[in-house]
Amino acid sequence: MISVIIVEDNKIICESLASLINGTDGFSCTAYYGDCESMFRDTKLSGADVVLMDIELPGMNGIEGVKKIKEKYPDVSVIMLTVYEDNQRIFDALCAGACGYLVKKTPPAQLLEAIKDVNSGGSPMSSHIARKVISIFQQDKWKNKLNEDSLLSQREREVLTSLSKGESYQEIADNLYISIDTVRHHIRNVYSKLHVHSQSEAVAKAIRKGLI
Repeated sequence: MISVIIVEDNKIICESLASLINGTDGFSCTAYYGDCESMFRDTKLSGADVVLMDIELPGMNGIEGVKKIKEKYPDVSVIMLTVYEDNQRIFDALCAGACGYLVKKTPPAQLLEAIKDVNSGGSPMSSHIARKVISIFQQDKWKNKLNEDSLLSQREREVLTSLSKGESYQEIADNLYISIDTVRHHIRNVYSKLHVHSQSEAVAKAIRKGLI
């Protein structure tokens, strides 16, 4: 059973999505919210597999919501479900940690398939969004921004900075109010992004690149 949470401020759309998910075998909508703040106040997010996230929301917007989800619950997959198709929002959402990007006119069957896909490790996007993503990353200015500003997330930098100070995994977990498993997850991501295999390599390379 794939557990899904919806964050959408249009009540009609939200309830329609919940009905679609709950009416399909193998899927369960465990909660839906009109804003990110309500979701973070609840406890259901920790048990979710997938979050369907709108971008324009009252209070915290969806892109900031994705960042916070990935910092606190890195194993939860987020699909942006929005009316926006501009390059800036697509880029910002993916850099924030979204695993997929769909428009709200996506047919129901395709949306359910996308949820299944992202839960299996995929990155679902409609074909025209995928073409935009390719275009974005072919532009030098976006390549530079990705390499310099978005190589590591803020949380990954915090963990790496703590490592550079000689802190243990437990100390990092305590200081950042996260679990040791989450610390390990961030460190694995750092190793992968920096193409290194040890803490000392990671710290040295990050310092050379000015990432910490």
